[in-house]
Amino acid sequence: MITSNLIKVFIPATAAFAVGILFAPLLTHYLYKYRVWKKSVGKTALDGTVAVEFEKLRTDTETKTPRMGGILIWASVLIVTAGTWILAHIVPTPLTEKLDFLSRSQTWIPFFTLLAGAGMGFINDILDIQPSGERGVRLRTRLLFVTLVSLFIGWWFYAKLGVTSIGIPGDGTLELGALIIPLFILITLGLYAGGVIDGIDGLSGGVLGSAFMAYAGIAYFQGQLDVAAFSGTVTGAILAFLWFNIPPARFWMTETGTMGLTMTLAAVAFMTDTLGNGYGIAALPVIALPLVITVLSNIIQIASKKFRGKKVFRIAPLHHHLEAIGWPSYKVTMRYWIISIVCAIVGMTIALLKPL
Repeated sequence: MITSNLIKVFIPATAAFAVGILFAPLLTHYLYKYRVWKKSVGKTALDGTVAVEFEKLRTDTETKTPRMGGILIWASVLIVTAGTWILAHIVPTPLTEKLDFLSRSQTWIPFFTLLAGAGMGFINDILDIQPSGERGVRLRTRLLFVTLVSLFIGWWFYAKLGVTSIGIPGDGTLELGALIIPLFILITLGLYAGGVIDGIDGLSGGVLGSAFMAYAGIAYFQGQLDVAAFSGTVTGAILAFLWFNIPPARFWMTETGTMGLTMTLAAVAFMTDTLGNGYGIAALPVIALPLVITVLSNIIQIASKKFRGKKVFRIAPLHHHLEAIGWPSYKVTMRYWIISIVCAIVGMTIALLKPL
């Protein structure tokens, strides 16, 4: 039984990695052929001013490195998810039926969030590369989209799956009732805000890959094998992306990757909480600590400039500040990877704690 369960997780994860590796050359060809990168250098800071420090760091690559590399991730997940489902229905055998992890009770929600976020991110990236210099979909429009999608998903958790509480390690559960809906919205928006971690070659892939790998392990030990297989599939796809995103990056993830992945991470965290008799939400701030730090550094920077009239960081978020003070980008990336792996291990331990 254990071997059978591991196969259900590992085969789709490996397949997603293989699909991503095979698909990458074709994607690369078209991204370079159609010059899928910004046509002019320039970035707006969080307060609406010109991001001078950022432009010093990225001027040489802004108009040379293709965007939309996140296509590799969600396309690989889509191919493997659809492929295993089709195979199970066309050639119904014990193995093919075991590998099918698309289920209403466990994976419809995270699969939907991945595709919905990827779709909006794709539109943003298309606008971002236009010669007119348009800066993608307005931030408030993207935030509204994330809010509406997470409102629907939060309602689904509450009304359809009966989720009304969150797990508290060592202390049972905290009953929230309908407040579970705004909680999901806030968590999703927070994780989406952390998507700006996609700013250095290899950084976002390592951080998000570690997070999904952690939740694959959590779901597996909870017996939610479909969630585990889905999270493993996402991990395999991210690792394939990371293979081509390490310095010098062949392409960047951008919104079509980060929006879908961060929204999906919120959904998976909720799936591994009371539904899995665990503490997936309590573990989220630890597992996603690099994303949390990214958001907090942005908030601190904005608040400091508004109320103190000066910056705390040379440039926000933190990973760019580290670059600005002299850290090589590869050092920032590798240390974030180490932190992400440690956080994944600690977070898994928290999520699986049981009262003594």
